[in-house]
Amino acid sequence: MKPYRLVAAGLAAALLGSLAAAPPANATPTNATPATVVTDRAGCASDPATPKRQFRAMWIASVVNIDWPTRASYTAPDRIAAQQAEYTGWLDLAQRLNHNAVVVQVRPTADAFWPSPHEPWSEYLTGVRGQDPGWDPLAYLVAESHKRNLEFHAWFNPYRISMPDGAGADLDKLAPGHPVRENPDWAVAYPVNAAGSRLYYNPGIPEVRRFVQTAMLDAVKRYDIDGVHFDDYFYPYPAAGQDFADQATFEEYGAGFASKADWRRHNIDLLVQEMGQRIKATKPWVKFGVSPFGIWRNASADPLGSQTNGTQSYDANFADTRKWVKEEWIDYIVPQVYWNIGFAVADYAKLVPWWSDVVAGTRVQLYIGQADYKIADPAQPAPWQDPAEMSRHLTFNRDHPQVAGNIHFSAVQVRANRLGATDIYAAEHYSRPALIPTMPHLAAKPLMFPVLTGASRKAGGVQLRWRQPADGLGPFGRATSYAIYRFDGIDLPGSCGFADAGNLVGTVRADGSGVQSWLDETAEPGRRYSYYVTALDRLANESQPSPPWFVLR
Repeated sequence: MKPYRLVAAGLAAALLGSLAAAPPANATPTNATPATVVTDRAGCASDPATPKRQFRAMWIASVVNIDWPTRASYTAPDRIAAQQAEYTGWLDLAQRLNHNAVVVQVRPTADAFWPSPHEPWSEYLTGVRGQDPGWDPLAYLVAESHKRNLEFHAWFNPYRISMPDGAGADLDKLAPGHPVRENPDWAVAYPVNAAGSRLYYNPGIPEVRRFVQTAMLDAVKRYDIDGVHFDDYFYPYPAAGQDFADQATFEEYGAGFASKADWRRHNIDLLVQEMGQRIKATKPWVKFGVSPFGIWRNASADPLGSQTNGTQSYDANFADTRKWVKEEWIDYIVPQVYWNIGFAVADYAKLVPWWSDVVAGTRVQLYIGQADYKIADPAQPAPWQDPAEMSRHLTFNRDHPQVAGNIHFSAVQVRANRLGATDIYAAEHYSRPALIPTMPHLAAKPLMFPVLTGASRKAGGVQLRWRQPADGLGPFGRATSYAIYRFDGIDLPGSCGFADAGNLVGTVRADGSGVQSWLDETAEPGRRYSYYVTALDRLANESQPSPPWFVLR
């Protein structure tokens, strides 16, 4: 078989064009039409079932070994190999579902999944608090995720120190050398004298706030992570009849605040604002996101709130999540909208539009936290017994263009595929690959488009080869990954052919060799194809498409 390609008309002109031209249409919808298409800013119609850009991920929780690593791995003949195999299994699942990111918990209880100079090794690696696991898990997690071209978002819990089935409220059960053993006044036990009691860092102590930020930033500095991710735990969820024991701290630091509640919210505001600033000062490209409880405030308590009647993060966790969006202290927000469509107390169909309105006009991206763990749970309402409920959530999101993706909780539930629900929503919504949404407020250089250098039929498909000119040189950015597009026949598709993911057949991580290859395993023998490749930087900004390469037989 002899392949043919269209030669670019002059390298100099191509270089100028790459600098001057806008990237191909990203299919970011501005208005969802009632039919089955959306129209992007360039006027290109695209299929909302195959969006070009959509954040897709699952949470991989380590606390109490929810997802990874398993407790069974502690006693495996080769624990390290077992834990590595478990993790790559999660990455395989992410790839099968056309996810493009993972959110992995690496600091669940004031501990670390890396050799931290600030906090002890996590007990969830070996079963023993503070025990060196004999390897660097975070380095492996990041490297293996990137090999599969998955963004790695490091999930940290800022203030939780222990869990009830671990050290509980007993400082003496913490790992030797734990910072709280050396600074016992930093910790508060809550709730008191209860089965669920555990320890928390006191958010009202400025030294504590600075310390936990520094402990988390150590991972940002030392590892090639793509994002920092907080969950919904700030001040602990309230226990009936008990208040968090920080009155003395309030008396010391709370001057000028009308109430302790306002002071507590201020403490969490500072944590979030300062953390965002320190991340960007360290590595400007690292994203910062928060996944709060799904209700900010109910409209009955605040006219700006949602039409709900549930727990309010503003009052329960002292997390003013709406403010963080409006002030643009974070890059993305993932409200945990863990209720079904039509649920009276907190209706998915009311909360998603409310959050869409909150992010509108800001640079903060909105992803929705999805409750896969509720599917087929007999304790949940009837909609969760319907295998199509989760797919309906994702369909509902299409009518709200501010929704830029989803994160599913959690990995074991996604894999369980109860009622076949994962298969359904994956087929209906994740049938094609998707690129990570761009963040235009983060600095980037233009990218030179790749140059295809060959294509050959193999037993397993069509093998493409390309090189990346001017990679990171002069005014050009460096390619972190590539997107491969395939069109039937040899007709030129025009710019709108790249508007959605209908012709996106794969993405691959740049290997740094200068010459890259990729096997299209879905190519059918004997069919004519036109291939294009684009380059993407680490923030998913995309170059112009390469000149095409035609495979004629």
